[in-house]
Amino acid sequence: MKLLAAINLPLLSHPMYAHIHSYNSNLVCARIRRYTTMAASTSAYQKLLSVGTKIVAVGRNYAAHAKELGNAVPKEPVLFLKPTSSYLENGGTIEIPHPLESLDHEVELAVVIGQKARDVPEATAMDYVGGYALALDMTAREIQSSAKSAGLPWTVAKGQDTFTPISSVLSPAMVPDPHNLELWLKVDGEIRQQGPTCDMIFKIPFLISHISSIMTLLEGDVILTGTPQGVGPVKTGQKIDAGITGLLDVHFNVEKRQRPKSC
Repeated sequence: MKLLAAINLPLLSHPMYAHIHSYNSNLVCARIRRYTTMAASTSAYQKLLSVGTKIVAVGRNYAAHAKELGNAVPKEPVLFLKPTSSYLENGGTIEIPHPLESLDHEVELAVVIGQKARDVPEATAMDYVGGYALALDMTAREIQSSAKSAGLPWTVAKGQDTFTPISSVLSPAMVPDPHNLELWLKVDGEIRQQGPTCDMIFKIPFLISHISSIMTLLEGDVILTGTPQGVGPVKTGQKIDAGITGLLDVHFNVEKRQRPKSC
């Protein structure tokens, strides 16, 4: 733009050019401010994940999802834990462990806790939110079904390495209403899941209050708030794209886990 302005042409001295130059400059500056703010916010809030001690997942928190798996709609939150070692950064590879041939995808809004929370009243629960992210609760459905039948926990089905792919963390200011978001997930470009967070059975303030009455939530801990309907399998070689409409998206490949080398 400076180079063009230096050229002595009648057109560039026209008032219309000054208007266009001003408009473009303002637009560019606005975009720079927006992306600079997003980058700084993402970098700062991303650190929360590194200090978290646990992932508390909420099962069957969307009625349609509960029904698609043949489960009753719960009267209180169905909770289970996942280890933070299951995190996988955006762009990583989800690993299918042997002898499985597929895993099920479940796209979820993740709530990142910003400060220690114990016995938190529902009325002030949102004060404890440090940020939001998009996460996938990858599930070995065959293992989970067997565990359910035997009355066993879901740890092996839900907690293996790479089973919690997660996005960067957005500040609360970037998500004014977490119950007015659209989650979506595609496999090889085909939409599989798409649903609004307003369909949650148990809303975020209640979840924080309820969970903090059972266990202390620490800074960086994550609550996975449940998944909308449309869960299904992914296999080796497939690609998952997922996102929160208008805010962020993530991308993951799916491969078979490498067997350890024998002696």
